[in-house]
Amino acid sequence: MSLLTLDGIGVTLRGRRVLSDVSLTVGPQELVGLLGANGSGKTTLLRAALGLVPHEGLSSLAALPPSARARAAAWMPQGRAVAWPVAVEEVVALGRMPHGDGRTETGRAAVDHALTRLGLDPFRRRAATRLSGGETARVLLARALAQDAPLLLADEPMAGLDPAHQIAVMRLLRDLAREGRGIVVSMHDLALAARYCTRLIVLSGGGVTADGPPEEILTPDLLRDAFGLEAQIVDTPHGPLLDAHGVAP
Repeated sequence: MSLLTLDGIGVTLRGRRVLSDVSLTVGPQELVGLLGANGSGKTTLLRAALGLVPHEGLSSLAALPPSARARAAAWMPQGRAVAWPVAVEEVVALGRMPHGDGRTETGRAAVDHALTRLGLDPFRRRAATRLSGGETARVLLARALAQDAPLLLADEPMAGLDPAHQIAVMRLLRDLAREGRGIVVSMHDLALAARYCTRLIVLSGGGVTADGPPEEILTPDLLRDAFGLEAQIVDTPHGPLLDAHGVAP
């Protein structure tokens, strides 16, 4: 069963070719780390999958009517701004809009569950404009979680989080995948990707240059070619670590 199918996706933005002929599928119980250097097209690919930018090719999500798309996939963009001083629990409740049940018992239960899983119960009545950047990121992830969609697309959800909360978010995403959801998360921390993701997709040169299990993907050659690093992933008793020796010539 596929939760997302992309076939021949191409995107040109402001006269620059960003992506060409990208094809992939994502199924339940997958935590897919979307990797690549800055400017490699990670955000653009996620937005194209959702039909938020003009694109060539087929996206199974973009082909859906907006209401069905909102029930099929939750989206956490990079932007962290909350413009209005509404309570945190009200921001999270916006995730129930596709279901139209935000004020019902079912909707409130979903909101409470999301707040608890992100450790946000103490913040539920605080104005969202009075949060730190990391706290806001957790609130927006809780909103996506409350949406209760089978697929979650998250664009750098660890940005602005301290190391402990970065690990907590990756553990949550891993648990959501184990519970049956499909997760695609763009990220830069290669050690976290190696430790928690079930599959990695690497973008470079406008296309997919690698797709597979972390232990097969994060090789010294790929780290050099895709990220410009002389490095390797080293297994330790506490999980994989990135041993970077320097910048590739």
